[in-house]
Amino acid sequence: MFFDQARIYVKAGDGGNGVVAFRREKFVPRGGPSGGNGGRGGNVLLVVDPALNTLSAYQQQIHYRAERGEHGGGANKTGANGADLLLPVPRGTLVRDAETGEYLGDLTRPGQTLLVAHGGRPGRGNAAFKSARNKAPRLAEKGEAGTERWLTLELKLVADVGIIGVPNAGKSTLLSVVSAAKPKIADYPFTTVEPSLGVAEVDHRQIVLVDIPGLLEGAHEGVGLGLDFLRHIERTRLLIHLLNGDSPDPLGDFEAINQELILFNPALADRPQIVVLNKLDLPQAREQWPAVRSAMEARGLPHMAISAATGEHVQELLYRVQAMLDELPAVEEMLEEPAEAAQFEIPADEKAFAVHKVGEGAWLVEGIAIERAAQMTNWDYYEAAMRFQRILRAMGITDALRAAGVAEGDTVQIGDVELVWGFDNAFNS
Repeated sequence: MFFDQARIYVKAGDGGNGVVAFRREKFVPRGGPSGGNGGRGGNVLLVVDPALNTLSAYQQQIHYRAERGEHGGGANKTGANGADLLLPVPRGTLVRDAETGEYLGDLTRPGQTLLVAHGGRPGRGNAAFKSARNKAPRLAEKGEAGTERWLTLELKLVADVGIIGVPNAGKSTLLSVVSAAKPKIADYPFTTVEPSLGVAEVDHRQIVLVDIPGLLEGAHEGVGLGLDFLRHIERTRLLIHLLNGDSPDPLGDFEAINQELILFNPALADRPQIVVLNKLDLPQAREQWPAVRSAMEARGLPHMAISAATGEHVQELLYRVQAMLDELPAVEEMLEEPAEAAQFEIPADEKAFAVHKVGEGAWLVEGIAIERAAQMTNWDYYEAAMRFQRILRAMGITDALRAAGVAEGDTVQIGDVELVWGFDNAFNS
């Protein structure tokens, strides 16, 4: 299975104790203090291992402890330091303190390390306390306890290209054709239930692609494990938006997926994407292509049609993707800021709304999330309008309007959008 979240306990090593000892040598009367210091406790560090791509190791074992420092010895012997504990994690791991939510680090480069628990300081032996006033001290320190804490690890796959689209659009087929990846492929929706990585070669250059499982309406709120998959899109530089050529409304699918991306993280609205109509081997797809092409030209988006099943135009797609990547910043530049402000779900205060009666037969609905959804809904598409009504019901706005006394034929203003209430479909735009 693909594990992209984990909760683990880490404990750094305690420092070794210092000791009280005195020289006991022949012909050395009144030998001075000779108690040595303890050793430092081992640190716990996370280190990026390029060979890993999941957090599965941390599902089986969750407790990790570094070595403690050894105690000091007589004859001024210092105890050995405890060995640091290195925990390998995949590239793209975000680390937080599980109890406070404090952001600790974002591991994005091979070999990058992050200190998550400090080893305890060593205790000093009595030799360290010798002074002119106290030439034979009989005291020593204990070692300091090492840091312990619970951590949450969250993996966001780092890839050049993310392949997105509705279920059964052919994403896994495309990934299997352009790379050596072997994702599960079948002729039914939701075949892919975990992200898959693949590497394609174009003119001896490598492109890392990730197949994001089919997104559902409401994915930004967690529907269909949407949050588990959407986070991986944030790490990609470019999106291949694959449209199902066998769908009755590929343009409606396009609008729905884009809206889910924006509702999840508004920054994804600016993520470059190439729109690709798949299944060109089917007559229905060829019939739909002119309309899709015209719609993408009107939006100014790069577009093309392919058949992942037969390989038609697939190589051309790779060349075009490589050319687009060459014009974009490297992934390290995109990840300079640790995404501390990235929103994995709509904050509770944004979901709040208020219903006001502003006149005879006129109502006003105010709220950050619902006004954003109304503004982003493409009312030219019937499915988009139906989706908006489902959002109203899910947020409780429909029930709130009914409780306030809305009547059939009343107008309801949401942001810049004015709708007419009707009991058949709740609203008629």
